[in-house]
Amino acid sequence: MNTERVDVAIIGGGLVGASLAVALAPLKLRVMLIESQSPPASQPSWDERCIALNAASQRIVEGLGLWPALSADAEPITSTHISERGRFGVARFTAEEAGLPALGYNVPLRAIGATFASPLPGIEGLQLLAPARLQRLQLGDSEAVLSIASAEGEREVRASLVVAADGARSTVRELLGIGAESRDYRQSAIVTAVRPKRAHAGVAYERFLPTGPIALLPKPDDEFGHACSLVWTLPSDLHREVLAFDEASFIERAQDAFGERLGVFRSLGKRMAYPLERVMSERLTAPRVLLVGNAAQSLHPVAAQGFNLGLRDVATLAETLAETLAESNGDPGSPELLALYQSRRERDRARVADFTDGLVRLFSNAVPGLRGLRHLGLLMLDLTPPLRQAVLDQNLGYGSAAPKLARRRG
Repeated sequence: MNTERVDVAIIGGGLVGASLAVALAPLKLRVMLIESQSPPASQPSWDERCIALNAASQRIVEGLGLWPALSADAEPITSTHISERGRFGVARFTAEEAGLPALGYNVPLRAIGATFASPLPGIEGLQLLAPARLQRLQLGDSEAVLSIASAEGEREVRASLVVAADGARSTVRELLGIGAESRDYRQSAIVTAVRPKRAHAGVAYERFLPTGPIALLPKPDDEFGHACSLVWTLPSDLHREVLAFDEASFIERAQDAFGERLGVFRSLGKRMAYPLERVMSERLTAPRVLLVGNAAQSLHPVAAQGFNLGLRDVATLAETLAETLAESNGDPGSPELLALYQSRRERDRARVADFTDGLVRLFSNAVPGLRGLRHLGLLMLDLTPPLRQAVLDQNLGYGSAAPKLARRRG
């Protein structure tokens, strides 16, 4: 068996893993990116699945030099509208009050994947293995030893640092016996797109119902009319029934859940469903290993924070490596670097995880007393400047715990 030596082995070539490979390019390290799936072929469509990038994530993508290529597919979110069914309290945030051109951008997964993957073939020192799977992983004081299976057979790779970017069901975590706290919300998200009668005007809506939130996010208009991404969270025992509705019945049920702020829904896209749970790794590091993205934390999508948190993992790791490589004699997996990465990510990670979990618990509880508190909370959020600013900064991805690349200018 041939043995290869690299500085960094990234397990998982999805959005987080690919962005990390791009972020590490200026450091001139020997990097291997290992992905279990071949890249899927996909074409643009009006109803394709999207991810909302917040303002900090847009800055990170811009700092990686990828925003010019992605911006053409990114629909700006210039304001948000948060409400609860049956209550008049509403919380609104605008890009104008944040001093930004947009609070964030709704971007097709296809476009993000293609943009992040496009520079990979030209990065000096980067080797991409796909499809390939991690079979075994042994940790030592000075390196980790990986056994990788691919179409060409099994190979041994020795790496100074292994980065797990392989999702909520991380193989790296499993092989190392790293536990994870898992919380099944007993909900599923139905993801699709609709064409409302009225233009979205850059507004992202989130409406809380006793069964879970329903959200509409801006998508680009086209020659066939206005379009919005729709994310509808339902209890697991109800989502199958709703998912099985014919198109007219589904539109009618979704219209009733959301209301008519954008007028009548006129057409429906392809529907997909995803079970929702929170998975929090007990640790972010092990000797010669660290975790990023969903391998470190997988969150409920209620506040669209998960991927944005993963991008901050990437930016933090790249910045930490750039700062410490000289001090660690060029060792990217030194104990000092791992400890520094963990200390830099712990507060941001815990804050966002608790924020999203708290929203799910607060707005999924039908206890009458809590309904009044939720209503009061929305009113206070709309009327109390310090509270508004704290929540706004949270949703934008800003804060002292965020990496430098993600912080607010000035």
